[in-house]
Amino acid sequence: MSPPPAPLWRGRALALVGIVLFAYSLRTGVSSFAPLIVLMREDFELPSAVVGLIGTAPPVCYAVFGILTPRLERRFGLERLAVAAMAVTALGLAARGLAVDVVTLLLPTVVVFAGLGVGNILLPPLAKKYFPDRLGLVMTIYTAVIGISTFIPPLIAVPVAYATSWRVSIGMWAVLAAVAMIPWIALLLRQRGAARPDDEVIETASPLVLGRLWRSPIAWALTTGFVVSGVIAYIGFTWLPQILIDLTGASPEAAGAQLALLAGLGLPCALVVPMLVVRFHAARALYLVSVATGLGGALGLLLAPWAPSWIWVLLLGISGLLFPLTFILLALRTRTHESAVSLSAFVQSIGYGIAALFPLGFGLLHDATGSWTVPLLVLAVVIVCAVPAGVIAARPGTVEDEWERRRRARSAASR
Repeated sequence: MSPPPAPLWRGRALALVGIVLFAYSLRTGVSSFAPLIVLMREDFELPSAVVGLIGTAPPVCYAVFGILTPRLERRFGLERLAVAAMAVTALGLAARGLAVDVVTLLLPTVVVFAGLGVGNILLPPLAKKYFPDRLGLVMTIYTAVIGISTFIPPLIAVPVAYATSWRVSIGMWAVLAAVAMIPWIALLLRQRGAARPDDEVIETASPLVLGRLWRSPIAWALTTGFVVSGVIAYIGFTWLPQILIDLTGASPEAAGAQLALLAGLGLPCALVVPMLVVRFHAARALYLVSVATGLGGALGLLLAPWAPSWIWVLLLGISGLLFPLTFILLALRTRTHESAVSLSAFVQSIGYGIAALFPLGFGLLHDATGSWTVPLLVLAVVIVCAVPAGVIAARPGTVEDEWERRRRARSAASR
Protein backbone atom coordinates (compact mmCIF):
# COMPACT_ATOMS: atom_id res chain seq x y z
CA MET A 1 0.00 0.00 0.00
CA SER A 2 1.55 3.31 -1.09
CA PRO A 3 1.94 6.05 1.53
CA PRO A 4 -0.52 8.96 1.39
CA PRO A 5 0.72 11.99 -0.55
CA ALA A 6 2.46 14.64 1.51
CA PRO A 7 0.80 18.05 1.95
CA LEU A 8 1.39 20.16 -1.12
CA TRP A 9 3.19 22.97 0.73
CA ARG A 10 5.25 20.97 3.24
CA GLY A 11 8.92 21.60 2.56
CA ARG A 12 8.32 22.52 -1.08
CA ALA A 13 6.40 25.79 -1.12
CA LEU A 14 9.30 27.48 -2.93
CA ALA A 15 9.22 24.84 -5.65
CA LEU A 16 5.46 25.27 -6.16
CA VAL A 17 5.72 29.06 -6.35
CA GLY A 18 8.71 28.69 -8.69
CA ILE A 19 6.83 26.33 -11.01
CA VAL A 20 3.81 28.66 -11.16
CA LEU A 21 5.90 31.76 -11.92
CA PHE A 22 8.05 29.81 -14.37
CA ALA A 23 4.95 28.52 -16.18
CA TYR A 24 3.38 31.97 -16.42
CA SER A 25 6.54 33.36 -18.01
CA LEU A 26 6.59 30.75 -20.78
CA ARG A 27 3.92 32.35 -22.99
CA THR A 28 4.03 36.08 -22.22
CA GLY A 29 6.89 36.67 -24.65
CA VAL A 30 4.82 35.17 -27.46
CA SER A 31 1.29 36.35 -26.73
CA SER A 32 2.17 39.97 -25.86
CA PHE A 33 3.74 40.72 -29.25
CA ALA A 34 1.05 40.53 -31.96
CA PRO A 35 -1.36 43.16 -30.56
CA LEU A 36 1.44 45.76 -30.56
CA ILE A 37 2.59 45.40 -34.17
CA VAL A 38 0.53 48.37 -35.39
CA LEU A 39 2.00 50.63 -32.70
CA MET A 40 5.56 49.45 -33.39
CA ARG A 41 5.12 50.35 -37.06
CA GLU A 42 4.53 53.95 -36.03
CA ASP A 43 8.14 54.09 -34.74
CA PHE A 44 10.04 52.05 -37.37
CA GLU A 45 9.44 49.99 -40.49
CA LEU A 46 8.27 46.47 -39.71
CA PRO A 47 7.63 44.51 -42.95
CA SER A 48 5.06 41.71 -42.99
CA ALA A 49 7.83 39.25 -43.87
CA VAL A 50 9.59 40.11 -40.61
CA VAL A 51 6.35 39.72 -38.67
CA GLY A 52 5.92 36.30 -40.26
CA LEU A 53 9.48 35.40 -39.34
CA ILE A 54 8.87 36.40 -35.74
CA GLY A 55 5.71 34.29 -35.78
CA THR A 56 7.71 31.27 -36.94
CA ALA A 57 10.52 31.88 -34.46
CA PRO A 58 8.90 30.37 -31.33
CA PRO A 59 8.55 26.75 -32.54
CA VAL A 60 11.90 26.87 -34.36
CA CYS A 61 13.73 28.19 -31.29
CA TYR A 62 11.87 25.76 -29.04
CA ALA A 63 13.07 22.92 -31.25
CA VAL A 64 16.71 24.05 -31.49
CA PHE A 65 17.25 24.99 -27.86
CA GLY A 66 15.18 22.06 -26.64
CA ILE A 67 17.77 19.72 -28.16
CA LEU A 68 20.51 21.41 -26.12
CA THR A 69 18.63 21.32 -22.81
CA PRO A 70 19.49 17.76 -21.65
CA ARG A 71 23.22 18.42 -22.09
CA LEU A 72 22.93 21.71 -20.19
CA GLU A 73 20.89 20.03 -17.45
CA ARG A 74 23.49 17.30 -16.98
CA ARG A 75 26.12 19.99 -16.50
CA PHE A 76 24.27 22.48 -14.30
CA GLY A 77 21.22 20.72 -12.81
CA LEU A 78 17.53 21.53 -13.06
CA GLU A 79 17.41 24.47 -10.66
CA ARG A 80 20.47 26.29 -11.98
CA LEU A 81 19.26 25.88 -15.54
CA ALA A 82 15.81 27.19 -14.55
CA VAL A 83 17.44 30.33 -13.12
CA ALA A 84 19.53 30.76 -16.28
CA ALA A 85 16.50 30.28 -18.56
CA MET A 86 14.49 32.93 -16.73
CA ALA A 87 17.48 35.31 -16.64
CA VAL A 88 17.97 35.00 -20.40
CA THR A 89 14.24 35.47 -20.97
CA ALA A 90 14.13 38.58 -18.76
CA LEU A 91 17.10 40.15 -20.55
CA GLY A 92 15.58 39.44 -23.96
CA LEU A 93 12.18 40.86 -23.01
CA ALA A 94 13.74 44.02 -21.60
CA ALA A 95 15.94 44.47 -24.69
CA ARG A 96 12.97 43.96 -27.01
CA GLY A 97 11.27 46.92 -25.35
CA LEU A 98 14.26 49.06 -26.38
CA ALA A 99 14.16 48.09 -30.08
CA VAL A 100 14.68 50.89 -32.59
CA ASP A 101 14.68 48.87 -35.82
CA VAL A 102 14.11 45.38 -37.21
CA VAL A 103 17.53 44.06 -36.17
CA THR A 104 17.25 45.23 -32.56
CA LEU A 105 13.79 43.65 -32.46
CA LEU A 106 14.77 40.29 -33.99
CA LEU A 107 17.90 39.63 -31.93
CA PRO A 108 16.23 40.02 -28.51
CA THR A 109 13.30 37.96 -29.81
CA VAL A 110 15.66 35.06 -30.50
CA VAL A 111 17.13 35.48 -27.00
CA VAL A 112 13.64 35.40 -25.47
CA PHE A 113 12.65 32.23 -27.28
CA ALA A 114 15.98 30.59 -26.44
CA GLY A 115 15.21 30.99 -22.74
CA LEU A 116 11.61 29.91 -23.20
CA GLY A 117 12.69 26.90 -25.27
CA VAL A 118 14.81 25.66 -22.37
CA GLY A 119 11.99 26.44 -19.93
CA ASN A 120 9.49 24.36 -21.94
CA ILE A 121 11.67 21.31 -21.46
CA LEU A 122 12.36 21.84 -17.76
CA LEU A 123 8.83 22.20 -16.37
CA PRO A 124 7.68 18.53 -16.54
CA PRO A 125 10.86 17.18 -14.87
CA LEU A 126 10.76 19.92 -12.21
CA ALA A 127 7.19 18.88 -11.38
CA LYS A 128 8.22 15.24 -11.32
CA LYS A 129 11.22 15.87 -9.09
CA TYR A 130 9.48 17.94 -6.41
CA PHE A 131 5.92 16.58 -6.57
CA PRO A 132 6.00 12.88 -7.56
CA ASP A 133 3.10 12.23 -5.15
CA ARG A 134 1.02 15.18 -6.40
CA LEU A 135 1.89 15.07 -10.06
CA GLY A 136 -1.67 15.33 -11.38
CA LEU A 137 -2.47 18.36 -9.25
CA VAL A 138 0.77 20.20 -10.01
CA MET A 139 0.55 19.48 -13.73
CA THR A 140 -3.03 20.79 -13.64
CA ILE A 141 -1.85 23.97 -11.92
CA TYR A 142 0.99 24.73 -14.27
CA THR A 143 -0.80 23.86 -17.52
CA ALA A 144 -3.68 26.06 -16.36
CA VAL A 145 -1.21 28.86 -15.63
CA ILE A 146 0.24 28.47 -19.13
CA GLY A 147 -3.29 28.78 -20.50
CA ILE A 148 -3.94 31.93 -18.48
CA SER A 149 -0.67 33.47 -19.60
CA THR A 150 -1.66 32.86 -23.22
CA PHE A 151 -4.75 35.08 -23.23
CA ILE A 152 -4.12 37.71 -20.52
CA PRO A 153 -1.16 39.51 -22.17
CA PRO A 154 -3.07 40.17 -25.43
CA LEU A 155 -5.98 41.57 -23.43
CA ILE A 156 -3.90 44.17 -21.60
CA ALA A 157 -1.13 44.82 -24.13
CA VAL A 158 -2.86 47.62 -26.03
CA PRO A 159 -4.42 49.37 -23.01
CA VAL A 160 -1.03 49.43 -21.28
CA ALA A 161 0.61 50.68 -24.48
CA TYR A 162 -1.91 53.53 -24.79
CA ALA A 163 -1.43 54.45 -21.14
CA THR A 164 2.38 54.34 -21.38
CA SER A 165 4.01 53.14 -24.61
CA TRP A 166 4.38 49.93 -26.58
CA ARG A 167 7.92 49.62 -25.19
CA VAL A 168 6.63 49.43 -21.64
CA SER A 169 3.85 47.07 -22.67
CA ILE A 170 6.16 44.57 -24.36
CA GLY A 171 9.07 44.94 -21.93
CA MET A 172 7.19 44.83 -18.62
CA TRP A 173 7.03 41.06 -18.71
CA ALA A 174 10.76 41.02 -18.04
CA VAL A 175 9.92 41.87 -14.43
CA LEU A 176 7.83 38.72 -14.06
CA ALA A 177 10.57 36.57 -15.61
CA ALA A 178 13.08 38.08 -13.17
CA VAL A 179 10.78 37.42 -10.21
CA ALA A 180 10.41 33.80 -11.39
CA MET A 181 14.13 33.33 -10.70
CA ILE A 182 13.79 34.07 -6.97
CA PRO A 183 12.28 30.77 -5.72
CA TRP A 184 14.89 28.72 -7.59
CA ILE A 185 17.75 30.87 -6.29
CA ALA A 186 16.38 30.38 -2.77
CA LEU A 187 16.20 26.60 -3.30
CA LEU A 188 19.79 26.55 -4.54
CA LEU A 189 20.93 28.47 -1.45
CA ARG A 190 19.01 26.08 0.78
CA GLN A 191 20.57 23.07 -0.92
CA ARG A 192 24.03 24.57 -0.59
CA GLY A 193 23.53 25.08 3.14
CA ALA A 194 22.30 21.55 3.88
CA ALA A 195 23.39 18.08 2.87
CA ARG A 196 20.94 16.55 0.45
CA PRO A 197 19.11 13.36 1.43
CA ASP A 198 19.71 10.44 -0.85
CA ASP A 199 16.44 11.00 -2.69
CA GLU A 200 17.42 14.55 -3.60
CA VAL A 201 20.81 13.81 -5.11
CA ILE A 202 20.87 15.06 -8.68
CA GLU A 203 21.23 12.06 -10.93
CA THR A 204 23.54 12.02 -13.91
CA ALA A 205 21.70 11.32 -17.11
CA SER A 206 23.44 9.04 -19.55
CA PRO A 207 24.39 10.74 -22.83
CA LEU A 208 22.92 7.66 -24.52
CA VAL A 209 19.39 8.36 -23.29
CA LEU A 210 18.40 10.56 -26.24
CA GLY A 211 19.84 7.96 -28.61
CA ARG A 212 17.67 5.28 -27.01
CA LEU A 213 14.58 7.43 -27.42
CA TRP A 214 14.93 7.29 -31.21
CA ARG A 215 13.96 3.60 -30.91
CA SER A 216 11.21 4.14 -28.33
CA PRO A 217 7.57 3.65 -29.44
CA ILE A 218 6.42 5.71 -26.44
CA ALA A 219 8.67 8.62 -27.40
CA TRP A 220 7.44 8.63 -30.99
CA ALA A 221 3.80 8.27 -29.92
CA LEU A 222 4.09 11.29 -27.62
CA THR A 223 5.90 13.21 -30.35
CA THR A 224 3.11 12.47 -32.81
CA GLY A 225 0.47 13.68 -30.36
CA PHE A 226 2.49 16.82 -29.71
CA VAL A 227 2.84 17.48 -33.45
CA VAL A 228 -0.92 17.14 -33.96
CA SER A 229 -1.54 19.53 -31.07
CA GLY A 230 0.95 22.04 -32.44
CA VAL A 231 -0.40 21.86 -35.98
CA ILE A 232 -3.96 22.57 -34.80
CA ALA A 233 -2.77 25.49 -32.65
CA TYR A 234 -0.41 27.14 -35.16
CA ILE A 235 -2.78 26.73 -38.10
CA GLY A 236 -5.61 28.06 -35.96
CA PHE A 237 -3.75 31.16 -34.81
CA THR A 238 -2.37 31.82 -38.29
CA TRP A 239 -5.25 31.00 -40.64
CA LEU A 240 -8.53 30.45 -38.77
CA PRO A 241 -9.79 34.05 -39.11
CA GLN A 242 -9.16 34.02 -42.86
CA ILE A 243 -10.80 30.60 -43.23
CA LEU A 244 -13.89 31.82 -41.38
CA ILE A 245 -14.10 34.97 -43.47
CA ASP A 246 -13.70 33.07 -46.77
CA LEU A 247 -15.86 30.01 -46.04
CA THR A 248 -18.53 31.26 -43.67
CA GLY A 249 -18.72 34.94 -44.56
CA ALA A 250 -17.84 35.99 -41.02
CA SER A 251 -16.83 39.57 -40.40
CA PRO A 252 -13.26 40.25 -39.25
CA GLU A 253 -14.60 41.11 -35.79
CA ALA A 254 -16.55 37.85 -35.54
CA ALA A 255 -13.58 35.86 -36.83
CA GLY A 256 -11.36 37.47 -34.18
CA ALA A 257 -13.87 36.64 -31.47
CA GLN A 258 -13.98 33.00 -32.57
CA LEU A 259 -10.18 32.87 -32.55
CA ALA A 260 -10.38 34.04 -28.92
CA LEU A 261 -12.81 31.15 -28.30
CA LEU A 262 -10.26 28.73 -29.76
CA ALA A 263 -7.54 30.10 -27.48
CA GLY A 264 -9.74 30.30 -24.40
CA LEU A 265 -10.64 26.61 -24.54
CA GLY A 266 -7.05 25.80 -23.66
CA LEU A 267 -7.69 26.77 -20.04
CA PRO A 268 -10.52 24.31 -19.20
CA CYS A 269 -8.62 21.58 -21.07
CA ALA A 270 -5.55 22.29 -18.95
CA LEU A 271 -7.64 22.14 -15.76
CA VAL A 272 -9.30 18.78 -16.35
CA VAL A 273 -6.88 16.69 -18.42
CA PRO A 274 -4.06 16.02 -15.88
CA MET A 275 -6.50 14.95 -13.16
CA LEU A 276 -8.41 12.69 -15.55
CA VAL A 277 -5.19 11.00 -16.63
CA VAL A 278 -3.66 10.56 -13.16
CA ARG A 279 -6.79 9.60 -11.24
CA PHE A 280 -8.90 7.82 -13.85
CA HIS A 281 -6.29 6.63 -16.38
CA ALA A 282 -8.32 8.29 -19.13
CA ALA A 283 -5.50 8.89 -21.62
CA ARG A 284 -6.90 6.59 -24.31
CA ALA A 285 -10.37 8.14 -24.07
CA LEU A 286 -8.93 11.65 -24.23
CA TYR A 287 -6.98 10.79 -27.38
CA LEU A 288 -10.20 9.56 -28.99
CA VAL A 289 -12.10 12.67 -27.92
CA SER A 290 -9.40 14.93 -29.35
CA VAL A 291 -9.41 13.11 -32.69
CA ALA A 292 -13.20 13.06 -32.94
CA THR A 293 -13.58 16.75 -32.11
CA GLY A 294 -10.65 17.81 -34.29
CA LEU A 295 -12.05 15.92 -37.29
CA GLY A 296 -15.50 17.32 -36.58
CA GLY A 297 -14.17 20.87 -36.57
CA ALA A 298 -12.01 20.57 -39.70
CA LEU A 299 -14.58 18.66 -41.77
CA GLY A 300 -17.42 20.82 -40.46
CA LEU A 301 -15.74 23.95 -41.81
CA LEU A 302 -15.22 22.18 -45.12
CA LEU A 303 -18.56 20.40 -45.59
CA ALA A 304 -21.01 22.58 -43.66
CA PRO A 305 -19.76 26.18 -43.71
CA TRP A 306 -23.40 27.31 -43.66
CA ALA A 307 -23.82 25.99 -40.09
CA PRO A 308 -22.99 28.24 -37.10
CA SER A 309 -19.21 28.42 -37.37
CA TRP A 310 -18.67 28.66 -33.62
CA ILE A 311 -19.63 24.97 -33.42
CA TRP A 312 -16.67 23.97 -35.60
CA VAL A 313 -14.34 26.35 -33.75
CA LEU A 314 -15.52 24.89 -30.43
CA LEU A 315 -14.73 21.37 -31.65
CA LEU A 316 -11.27 22.40 -32.86
CA GLY A 317 -10.64 24.06 -29.50
CA ILE A 318 -11.59 20.92 -27.57
CA SER A 319 -9.12 18.91 -29.66
CA GLY A 320 -6.44 21.12 -28.10
CA LEU A 321 -6.60 18.88 -25.02
CA LEU A 322 -3.77 16.98 -26.74
CA PHE A 323 -1.35 19.63 -25.45
CA PRO A 324 -1.87 19.13 -21.68
CA LEU A 325 -2.34 15.41 -22.33
CA THR A 326 1.14 15.16 -23.85
CA PHE A 327 2.65 17.17 -21.01
CA ILE A 328 1.27 14.97 -18.24
CA LEU A 329 2.35 11.83 -20.12
CA LEU A 330 5.90 13.21 -20.43
CA ALA A 331 6.09 12.93 -16.65
CA LEU A 332 4.17 9.64 -16.30
CA ARG A 333 6.10 7.74 -18.96
CA THR A 334 9.46 8.10 -17.19
CA ARG A 335 10.74 6.92 -13.81
CA THR A 336 13.14 9.74 -12.95
CA HIS A 337 13.28 13.46 -13.54
CA GLU A 338 16.46 12.96 -15.58
CA SER A 339 14.67 10.68 -18.03
CA ALA A 340 11.82 13.18 -18.07
CA VAL A 341 14.28 15.89 -19.20
CA SER A 342 15.46 13.75 -22.10
CA LEU A 343 11.96 12.65 -23.12
CA SER A 344 10.64 16.21 -22.86
CA ALA A 345 13.51 17.49 -25.02
CA PHE A 346 13.01 14.74 -27.60
CA VAL A 347 9.26 15.22 -27.93
CA GLN A 348 9.20 19.01 -27.89
CA SER A 349 12.23 19.56 -30.12
CA ILE A 350 10.99 17.28 -32.87
CA GLY A 351 7.37 18.28 -32.33
CA TYR A 352 7.95 22.02 -32.53
CA GLY A 353 10.27 21.58 -35.51
CA ILE A 354 7.63 19.70 -37.51
CA ALA A 355 4.69 21.88 -36.39
CA ALA A 356 6.56 25.02 -37.48
CA LEU A 357 6.34 23.87 -41.11
CA PHE A 358 2.56 23.63 -41.28
CA PRO A 359 1.37 27.26 -41.15
CA LEU A 360 3.56 28.07 -44.15
CA GLY A 361 2.62 24.86 -45.96
CA PHE A 362 -1.06 25.46 -45.25
CA GLY A 363 -0.89 28.87 -46.88
CA LEU A 364 1.06 27.56 -49.87
CA LEU A 365 -1.53 24.84 -50.45
CA HIS A 366 -4.29 27.43 -50.36
CA ASP A 367 -2.46 29.63 -52.86
CA ALA A 368 -1.73 26.67 -55.16
CA THR A 369 -5.30 25.31 -55.17
CA GLY A 370 -7.25 28.53 -54.76
CA SER A 371 -9.42 27.09 -52.01
CA TRP A 372 -9.33 25.76 -48.45
CA THR A 373 -10.42 22.23 -49.43
CA VAL A 374 -7.01 20.59 -49.73
CA PRO A 375 -5.50 22.36 -46.70
CA LEU A 376 -8.43 21.32 -44.48
CA LEU A 377 -8.22 17.74 -45.77
CA VAL A 378 -4.50 17.73 -44.91
CA LEU A 379 -5.37 18.98 -41.43
CA ALA A 380 -7.88 16.13 -41.07
CA VAL A 381 -5.24 13.56 -42.08
CA VAL A 382 -2.79 15.00 -39.53
CA ILE A 383 -5.43 14.76 -36.79
CA VAL A 384 -6.09 11.09 -37.60
CA CYS A 385 -2.39 10.37 -36.90
CA ALA A 386 -3.18 10.85 -33.20
CA VAL A 387 -5.17 7.57 -33.20
CA PRO A 388 -2.24 5.09 -33.38
CA ALA A 389 -0.18 7.46 -31.23
CA GLY A 390 -2.86 7.36 -28.55
CA VAL A 391 -3.00 3.57 -28.58
CA ILE A 392 0.71 3.39 -27.76
CA ALA A 393 1.04 6.40 -25.45
CA ALA A 394 -1.97 5.39 -23.33
CA ARG A 395 -0.50 2.00 -22.42
CA PRO A 396 0.87 1.81 -18.86
CA GLY A 397 4.65 1.75 -18.70
CA THR A 398 7.72 3.91 -19.08
CA VAL A 399 10.51 4.36 -21.58
CA GLU A 400 12.77 2.58 -19.07
CA ASP A 401 10.45 -0.43 -19.27
CA GLU A 402 10.92 -0.46 -23.03
CA TRP A 403 14.70 -0.38 -22.68
CA GLU A 404 14.67 -3.23 -20.17
CA ARG A 405 12.44 -5.39 -22.38
CA ARG A 406 14.73 -4.75 -25.34
CA ARG A 407 17.79 -5.63 -23.26
CA ARG A 408 16.20 -8.86 -22.01
CA ALA A 409 15.21 -9.77 -25.56
CA ARG A 410 18.80 -9.26 -26.77
CA SER A 411 20.15 -11.31 -23.86
CA ALA A 412 17.73 -14.13 -24.59
CA ALA A 413 18.60 -14.09 -28.31
CA SER A 414 22.32 -14.28 -27.58
CA ARG A 415 22.03 -17.42 -25.50
